[in-house]
Formats: sequence, C-alpha cells, structure tokens
Amino acid sequence: MSNESFKALTEPLNYEGQDRKVGFELEFSGLTLDQTIDVMQQVLPGELVSVSKAEQEIEVDGLGSFKVEIDWDYLKRKAKAEGGDKSAWVRELGSLAENLVPIEIVCPPLTLEQCEQLLTLTDALREAGAKGTDESWIAAYGVHINPEVPSLSANVLLRYLQAFSLLQWWLVEAHRVDTTRKLSPYIDKYPEAYIRLLVNQHEVTQEQLIDDYLKHNATRNRALDMLPLFAFLDEEKVMGAVDDKKIKARPTFHYRLPNCQLEHPDWQLTEPWKVWWVVDALANDQQALDYWKQAFIDAERPLIGVSEKDWKERLEQWLKDREWL
Repeated sequence: MSNESFKALTEPLNYEGQDRKVGFELEFSGLTLDQTIDVMQQVLPGELVSVSKAEQEIEVDGLGSFKVEIDWDYLKRKAKAEGGDKSAWVRELGSLAENLVPIEIVCPPLTLEQCEQLLTLTDALREAGAKGTDESWIAAYGVHINPEVPSLSANVLLRYLQAFSLLQWWLVEAHRVDTTRKLSPYIDKYPEAYIRLLVNQHEVTQEQLIDDYLKHNATRNRALDMLPLFAFLDEEKVMGAVDDKKIKARPTFHYRLPNCQLEHPDWQLTEPWKVWWVVDALANDQQALDYWKQAFIDAERPLIGVSEKDWKERLEQWLKDREWL
C-alpha cells in the first residue's frame, strides 16, 4: 500500500464546525459486481445489503455505507421494477451489462484520516484485475471527488468558483485527462464568458450566485458541477432550471475531472486529491486569488480572449514557486 497520505485542507472545518469530509466515486471495469463486493468485504468487511441485481451496499462499521453498482440507470430501474434478482431477464441483462458498462463504487463521506483506508481498497481492486480510464475508449471512466464545503456563505462559494475557473485549463493538464474523457460531454469546462463574469465579482448574494451559474451552466456536465450544492441551498430554483433526477442535493462540491487509473501500480487516490487541493488552497488565499483575477482581466485580448497556453505556463511556474505542487 502507498505510504502517501491525503494532503490536509487549508480550511479543515465544514460549515457546521466539524472536520470536513470527502466522498470519492470510482468507475472501472475488469470485475463483476460480485467480484467487487468480494474484494471490498476482504478489505472493509461489513454488513451486505442487497438492493437489486444492479446495486449492493456494504455497511462498514465506523465509516458508513459503501454503494456498489453497475453504472447503468436503465438496468437499475428495471431491476427494482422486476423485483430484483427474482427476474431471470434482469439477471441475464445484468450479466451482459457487467461486460459493457462500468462498476461504480460510491464511498460515504469520510474524514481525510478515514480516507487512508481507501488506499488499501484501491490496491486490492487493482490486484483483483480492476481497470480504469485507459481500459475503454468508450466509457471514459473517472474519479469524482465530493469535498464538503467549508461554508454556505455565497461569498465563500464565489471564491471557490473563481479559483476553479482560473485554474481549469491547468487542471486538465495536471490530471493528464484522457483524450476520450476530454471529448466526452461529461467534464466540460466553464465557458470563458462565465469566467469573465466571476473574476469581476467581489460580493454576491446567494440568489445572484445561483442565477449566474444556471445561466451559463444549466447542466450536470461540468468538471466542477455545482448543481448538488446549489440544490441543497435552493432545490426549487435548481430543479426548475435543470430537469435531471440525477441531481442529489448535498453540501459538497462535485468535482468530476480526474481519471480513474486503477490499473497503474503507482496510482492512488492521493494523486487526484493533491490536484484538487490546489483549488481549495487558492480559494482560501484571498491575496493570491485577487492577483490571479486581475491577471486574467489584464490578459484579455480583443476578440480572441486569454491565451490558454500562456496562461497555463504562467500558472504552472507560480504554483511551483509557491511549492503548491
């Protein structure tokens, strides 16, 4: 197992004054749902709860409920409607799906100290044959990171949106995002018009923050998907603008950008976490954030906007000088 730990957050407490937690979601292939459950039970033994042929849960004492599912909404709906494993048709469809669509593990919110136990899990999955992003040129497997927010204040959330927006071009390279995933619609970046709006804002109300976001990003398909958080704050407004039942209201960021590279022996969840950490650090450094907001405004060129290449090179050097990398 890797000896590397999860880098501590610059703002360690959540909006309720407790240790901030983070949930990870992993998408991969190479294992069936039953094989995945077997591996998990060896590493994180707990009570198995069968939801359907397509979904299982493991209640792990002290950690919470880990969901393991075949990531195919149609099958999950049919499995429930047909009475779960009682339907031969659903069993056959499930067996077929295990060879065509990814398995997804949805971890419960964990403290960074508790997340250390996930390193043993990912090593065990790799040894059992799990394969991630590089395995499929169709599925675009990824890791989703769901860090709790440190505050529900609109101005604090604005800082996070500004930090991510200023970093988003660099983040794609820092994560070495797979070409298939770049071409997919699931992790689209924020449009440059929205970035220009954000960097010129200093204070906002919650209503304005959500309205601006929905105007430019009324979709789950963003590298930093704010819809779960905004639905937690104002579910009626969000669901009125985006008719998508997959939106689950929760007080977390939903970061969808990283690859899932389980098949690589030197890869661990600490790697994508270190990159997300840069977003969190910049959001909580007002002086640095103000510097880069102004830099973006100053770098604007008539008609063609900001040079992505020059911007990434400048950011990369600054991050190295600051020893954030």
